[in-house]
Amino acid sequence: MSSSLLALLAFTPILVVGVLLVALRWPASRAMPIAYLMVAGLAIGVWEVSGIQVLAASVNGLIIAATLIYIIFGAILLLNTLQQSGAMRAIRAGFSDITPDRRIQVIIIAWLFGSFIEGSAGFGTPAAVAVPLMVGLGFPAMAAVVAGMIIQSTPVSFGAMGTPILVGLGTGLSADPDMAEFAANLGFERWDLFLANIAARVALIHAIAGTFIPLLVVATMTRFFGVNRSFAEGLAIWRFALFAAFAMTLPYLIVASLLGPEFPSMFGGIIGLAIVVPAAKRGFLMPAAGSEWHFPERSAWDPDWSSSLAAPANQDSEDSAPTMSLLRAWSPYVVIAVLLVITRLRILDLESVLRSAHPLVTWAWPQLLGSSISASFQPLWSPGSIFILASVITIGLHRLPFTQFSRGVADSLKTLAPASMALIFTVPMVQVFINSSSGAAGYEQMPLALAEGVAELTGSAWPLFSPFIGGLGAFVAGSNTVSNMMFSLFQFGVGERIGYDPLWIVALQAVGGAAGNIICVHNVVAASAVVGLVGKEGAVIHKTLLAFAYYALFSGAIGLGIVNLANGFFNAGFLLAAAIFACFVVAIARARPVALN
Repeated sequence: MSSSLLALLAFTPILVVGVLLVALRWPASRAMPIAYLMVAGLAIGVWEVSGIQVLAASVNGLIIAATLIYIIFGAILLLNTLQQSGAMRAIRAGFSDITPDRRIQVIIIAWLFGSFIEGSAGFGTPAAVAVPLMVGLGFPAMAAVVAGMIIQSTPVSFGAMGTPILVGLGTGLSADPDMAEFAANLGFERWDLFLANIAARVALIHAIAGTFIPLLVVATMTRFFGVNRSFAEGLAIWRFALFAAFAMTLPYLIVASLLGPEFPSMFGGIIGLAIVVPAAKRGFLMPAAGSEWHFPERSAWDPDWSSSLAAPANQDSEDSAPTMSLLRAWSPYVVIAVLLVITRLRILDLESVLRSAHPLVTWAWPQLLGSSISASFQPLWSPGSIFILASVITIGLHRLPFTQFSRGVADSLKTLAPASMALIFTVPMVQVFINSSSGAAGYEQMPLALAEGVAELTGSAWPLFSPFIGGLGAFVAGSNTVSNMMFSLFQFGVGERIGYDPLWIVALQAVGGAAGNIICVHNVVAASAVVGLVGKEGAVIHKTLLAFAYYALFSGAIGLGIVNLANGFFNAGFLLAAAIFACFVVAIARARPVALN
């Protein structure tokens, strides 16, 4: 079978998912079973994968889905506990003291706080923390999920202490035994220094592309969730949005260049918070009083916006006086941040304890059904355990009666049940898609077959498309790390074949893999489930597609320009990047200016 036809067949399930979720707005609980059956049929009928292998991949998917559901439960429990204790009322009042403007709040919570959490834990944890926090502050659930997904871009490549680089790229590239020699010929005798060099390239591209992410977040929010449905109302605070972007991306780039891939997102987020929050309190680049932007009254919200966790209009209103100090209200999030950091810091090496091979620590299912596929779960390492522990600690911190905590547990379980259905089909579909390389037909696994087909069509323009392949991997697998494992060696090889510096092509893979999290189906399902927004996954992806297209295209244009620098700055890549930049400048210039303090 030709590579083009094979690529088309591999793309078919992805196309079907896009049509059903985005075009027809089906809920994931209806769309993903169809996608699963299509992938399983292709695996058995075309790739000639054995039924046992497909069944084992499906079981592995169910185990991974269960681990995600565990994290979701912990996040929902924390939010319900804070609602029961009255902490959300105090946190809302604290943000109102900075500004009641929802545009500023979303930048601080989603972009800066979310980046810090991504750097600490990764693997969807920012959505599990920042998204319910925004809902607790009175954001429509869909607006919170959309914002939480869009910022899953710039910080993701360095999430979980650099895991997408150290494990994703490291594992993918090291599959070629000649790669160590290649690194040594470049002067990198140590593998970690070789990866750090790639990480610096990744950070440079991210720092440029990420400049407009806070602006895209607020513009998307005002366009889809405002009274006037206007991009211009978000673009009007471009000064503050760019200030917040640089407050994160400049430390992020410096840390990546000097310290390597472990700390850029974590340090960028916390340094950004330290700069932006005090500046906002002092009114720096803030909208003048009376020009703040708000969501419509709750009674005017579109029914699709709300969730089972959103407080009714007459409950916990913004006019209610907080019953505890701001420090006490925020203390559970401090507990989470501290636990995430100390358990992930390599210098403390708690990972060796929390992820040891002891059967009580690691629940392992090796060689499922006699196949080559294995599964495992480390409950002590899971963010879900940290969320649950923080919820229990909150009982004492907030002096919460146990009966109210029990009510929060019951509410969380009620929310979790319907939300779990989509994941039960989504993750097994992904696992069958990825584990499709051992068939009798001898074809590469479906993602690689698809990528090879695209590479044949693009030729020397490949750098422009490289981030889209990385994004495709994350869209399917739900992980920048897995995308990098699948495609990094392939991307390296394409770079060599077309005569470009292959390390820049690998960097574009990592950037695209991060951007793919913006539209990743099972991340959207998980983030929606955390706030009880069930069945609206297609509507969320519809609203985040523009941000993904921007990020992948702008990154690809920058990469195409960099690898063609020998032809001068006025090459096709940099000209395309300049055109995209000019679109933002024109859009900002046409936006209604906002009065500043």
